[in-house]
Amino acid sequence: MEGWSLSPWRPTKIVCVALNYREHARELGMNIPQVPLLFLKAPSALVGANEPVVIPDGVGRVDYEGELAVIIGRRARRVASEEALDYVYGFTCANDVTARDLQKQETTWVRAKSYDTFCPVGPHVVSDIRPRGQIASLDLGIRTIVNGIERQSSTLGDMIFDVPTLVSFISGIMTLEPGDIILTGTPPGVGPLRPGDTVGVEIEGIGMLANPVTAE
Repeated sequence: MEGWSLSPWRPTKIVCVALNYREHARELGMNIPQVPLLFLKAPSALVGANEPVVIPDGVGRVDYEGELAVIIGRRARRVASEEALDYVYGFTCANDVTARDLQKQETTWVRAKSYDTFCPVGPHVVSDIRPRGQIASLDLGIRTIVNGIERQSSTLGDMIFDVPTLVSFISGIMTLEPGDIILTGTPPGVGPLRPGDTVGVEIEGIGMLANPVTAE
């Protein structure tokens, strides 16, 4: 996958976490979750940096959701949170592109989340963010920029469930295989994309994932 250093790896699954930023929960008027809220995104939705996000015909509103992605490096089954980072290969930027109208219509989110090109990841994987054991509690900035205008801005420290907690929790439900991806949730400020836009997700210490947006 051009622009993404993990090819030729292909994930067996992309596990996503809903409502994992405190300010995003407040923005939506929702309670803070007591456990991580999970859903899946099809691996066929993956594209790399600089590849287009294609808006399908007839889906209505399509939104960006800038996120930190965790790439699994070792097979993980029922790992303890204090050992979870030993199973992480590295971190990168992701955009959990969502067909918002469809998401609101349906009780499950597979269709809204899994169209081809709806999971840009990149531009590269970083394994040396320090200190790794505090990745989700650091005040590392995360932001989404559309056509040069900042639309989301937060820090990883606003996450409700940090990376070790997520890896431990998810591996207690399903075995995580090398190359699997965890999308850790989005901060407040999600909004629509339109053909002709350029959307970027930037995380401090990792870089900028940029993708053009086109119509089908």
